[in-house]
Amino acid sequence: MTDTLIQNARLVLTMDATRRAITAGDVLLRDGVIAAVGVDFPSDGCSVVNAEGCLVTPGLVNTHHHLYQTMTRAVPGAQDAALFGWLQTLYPIWAAMRPDDFFTSAQVGMVELLLSGCTTTADHLYLYPNGARLEDTIHAAQEIGMRFHPTRGAMSIGESDGGLPPDHLVEREAAILDDMIRVIDAFHDASHGSMLRVGVAPCSPFSVSRELMRDAAVLARDKSVMMHTHLAENNEDIAYSLERFGMRPGQYAEELGWTGPDVWHAHCVKLNPQEIALFARTQTGVAHCPCSNCRLASGIAPVRAMRDAGVPVGLGVDGSASNDSGNLMAEARQTMLLQRVAYGAGAMSPGEALEIATRGGAQILGRDDCGSLEVGKCADVVIWDMEDVSAAGNWDPAAILLAGPSLARDVFVNGKQVVAEGHITTLDQRALAARQNQQMRALQERV
Repeated sequence: MTDTLIQNARLVLTMDATRRAITAGDVLLRDGVIAAVGVDFPSDGCSVVNAEGCLVTPGLVNTHHHLYQTMTRAVPGAQDAALFGWLQTLYPIWAAMRPDDFFTSAQVGMVELLLSGCTTTADHLYLYPNGARLEDTIHAAQEIGMRFHPTRGAMSIGESDGGLPPDHLVEREAAILDDMIRVIDAFHDASHGSMLRVGVAPCSPFSVSRELMRDAAVLARDKSVMMHTHLAENNEDIAYSLERFGMRPGQYAEELGWTGPDVWHAHCVKLNPQEIALFARTQTGVAHCPCSNCRLASGIAPVRAMRDAGVPVGLGVDGSASNDSGNLMAEARQTMLLQRVAYGAGAMSPGEALEIATRGGAQILGRDDCGSLEVGKCADVVIWDMEDVSAAGNWDPAAILLAGPSLARDVFVNGKQVVAEGHITTLDQRALAARQNQQMRALQERV
């Protein structure tokens, strides 16, 4: 493979341990890893990418998504609902989806992420109607070339047993555990630079049993994979936990083995100070999803308090049916703005929000091989054009979240260029959009 030299960037933000920023910087990519970061590298034998006038950052890391939901954006009846009503509106629609819908919607979601500078994404797939399987999304990622953390989610408690999902969408718990083992054994790659790592992810405390939560944790630790679920998302979530389990969500998670550096929870909008202290002490991660939390009126997560306490925090776009977008750069900006709304103008800088979107996300996914531009780390690199109108007049390119593009010019994953001049290189994105719309119309007819 020919070396790639990203040359003469206006600024390179490394996000390394010292948060080094390099003016007129170069980044050399070789065999899928970063070979050098500095200035004035020779270009002999390299494929040169001119980054003059641009900001270069590590690839962003998305820690929570439901990729299948790109098939169901802006659905009437769910546009103005809070979490539980929103779910009950959409469950019957999702139940009519087919395997090719899951494949296409995953590709649409990944393309949207890549265009926003995201090079690594997790996905939480917790329903499998009509023969759908986790590998429908895995094959989508492999075709596009995105670094992927799919999680084998599950729902096992239907309405008749006091859960939220309809009975026909839940699975038997023995079958769930068997399939978790199957996909881990078939697809999980724990090696340095891995493009594919599988996790286990019971959907939420209101859709699986106490036993499945505990058994999934045991299985995950036996297989040395990560664990993920939703937790403390809104006031309804807290009320359900208190009524059903007699304790708050953080206590419930701790009791069932769902705390530790191999665990990350989505949302955590309603964590109280004791739960924040628990997560800090155990290094349990949080996937913060600010746009979805606003869309569903869940509230403003106490990210400032989490960060100050030492809780690992990353960002997530959440599902495109609760966000209607999948732009991780927009999530980073929203994170900064909401913490300022809640805690004051100095509560979060643009640099800290970008740090959460890069090395913060890598940390909670257990990735010490990405999230920063350092020698030996994965060659996941993003180039942002700071000479277009979105950044015109910007005095500080590092403050891209204040004034700059939300779409990337060029994106490299594992050293391969997957976005060039704002377009995906590995497929025809217009044809993909047309295919999704055709499948969406067929889904509407089935529903």
